[in-house]
Amino acid sequence: MRTTDHLGGITAFVTTAQRGSFTAAAEKLGLTKSAIGKSVSRLESRLGIKLFQRSTRRLSLTPDGERFLTSCQNAIDILEQAEAELTSYTSQPAGRLRIDLPAAFGRQRVLPILLDITRRYPELALTVTFSERFIDLIDEGIDLAIRIGELTDSSGLVARKLTTQKLVICASPDYLLDHGEPVSIAELNQHRCVVGFRRNQPVSWLLKEPGGQMRRFTPPPTHEFADGDAMLAATLSGGGLSQLPLWLVSKDLAAGTLREVLAGYSGGEVPISALWPKNRQLLPKIRYVVDTLVRAAEDDLFD
Repeated sequence: MRTTDHLGGITAFVTTAQRGSFTAAAEKLGLTKSAIGKSVSRLESRLGIKLFQRSTRRLSLTPDGERFLTSCQNAIDILEQAEAELTSYTSQPAGRLRIDLPAAFGRQRVLPILLDITRRYPELALTVTFSERFIDLIDEGIDLAIRIGELTDSSGLVARKLTTQKLVICASPDYLLDHGEPVSIAELNQHRCVVGFRRNQPVSWLLKEPGGQMRRFTPPPTHEFADGDAMLAATLSGGGLSQLPLWLVSKDLAAGTLREVLAGYSGGEVPISALWPKNRQLLPKIRYVVDTLVRAAEDDLFD
C-alpha cells in the first residue's frame, strides 16, 4: 500500500509538472484537483522538500523539483522500456529519446538520420539539444550524446566510436591573395586565424609532422567561435586561416571557394563517439539509434 501511494504521488507530481497545473493534471489522470494536490503534498512531506512554488497565478518547479522531475522521467522511461520488452514491441525504438549533438556535425550529419528513423518508427519521440560543451549526461537526463574529440572522462558511461573526423587547414582565396600563403607552422603566428572555442579557451590545432608525429599547436586566435558553421562562414568571408573537418569543407574545396594550405601537415584525425549512461545501455531505443549511426559511418555518410 505504501509503495502504491508513493507511485501515485510521483505520477501526480510528474503529470502536474508536465501539464503546468493541478487542474490539468486532474483532467489527465481522471482525478479531482484536490486529490492531485493532496498527493503532491504528501510526496513533499515524505521527501522533506518543496517541489513546487505555489502562487495564486502560477505553479512553478523549485530547483529541487526540477532535479526530481528529471530523475522521475528517467525512471518512467526505464519502466516503459521494461514493459515494452515483454511485448513484440521490443525490437522497435519507442518512447522519448533525449540526445545531445555537436552543433554543425549534429545538424548536418546526425539529425537527418534521426528524422529518418522517426519516419519509420513514429512511436519514437525526440528531444534534441545542440552543444559543444561537456555536459553530465546522467545529471541532465540525456539518453545519448555524440561527441567529437578524445574522451577524457567517460566514467559511468558506455562509449562507442563511430568514425574519425579528418582535419585540414584552409582559407579563402581572397584572404591568401591579401596575406600570402604560409609555408611553415612558424608562419602561422603572422596570420589571422579562425579557431574553435570550448570550455572558455581556444581549441588547439592537430598537426602531422613530416616524420609522422602528431603535435598540438595553438594558433593566434583572431576570431573564436563555439560553432563549426560559424567558423566556416568566417573563413569563407576572408576572416583568416582555420582548421576545419573535411566533411564540412569538402564542397568548398572542390568549388574553389576555399583552398587548403600547409597540406604537408594535414592528416590529423579526431574520433567521433556515441556515449550513453551504463544503466541505459540495454534500452531498445538507444541500441537501435546507435546501431543505425554505426551503419551510417560504415557507409561513409559522415565523411
